[in-house]
Amino acid sequence: MRVIMDVSDDSLQHNEVPVGKCLLDNWVEERATALLDNSMPRVSVHKNGHRGILTLDVTAKVQGMSTVKSSYVPPKGPGVRQRGQRGELLEKHLYQKISEQVQAELNLQPPVTDFSSTTHTDYMAEGFQPAGPSPAQVYDSKTERAITFWNENYHRLQGVTTVSNRDAPFRKNSSFSKPISEQLDNAML
Repeated sequence: MRVIMDVSDDSLQHNEVPVGKCLLDNWVEERATALLDNSMPRVSVHKNGHRGILTLDVTAKVQGMSTVKSSYVPPKGPGVRQRGQRGELLEKHLYQKISEQVQAELNLQPPVTDFSSTTHTDYMAEGFQPAGPSPAQVYDSKTERAITFWNENYHRLQGVTTVSNRDAPFRKNSSFSKPISEQLDNAML
């Protein structure tokens, strides 16, 4: 745990620049650099550090080599082949063969898209001859009356005038425009 301590007044008497509050373990460093703090503004010192502490040659470039890099030596192998040449070739061959199989499984050819419609697929089969059922009777669509729901259920409809002919319930009816005497005469016949 670090403790913050105040700089005492004794440090002012020994030509030391007051540096304010500092961490307990950093007081040695702050006292050593107190004389250098007068040369630059305080903000610049905190931002760029002190010049001339680490090296006297300010224009020198960093070497790019750390202590760890310079002292570390990668371990060397025994210098003798650990596996036989045939085993290595067999392993390479197996790796290649298995990788080709995996690539073949992963890179499948996309299936051929069928662009035929439902009608073409289901109703237009090859060799199919459409033929309707043969009629039980011969009908003449021009002269015969059509069979509809309304023709069969005309008696259930409300608001329909009386039907004089069962074969043609929806033909013209002139009973609304006939005089009563003529209509009564037809009823007597």
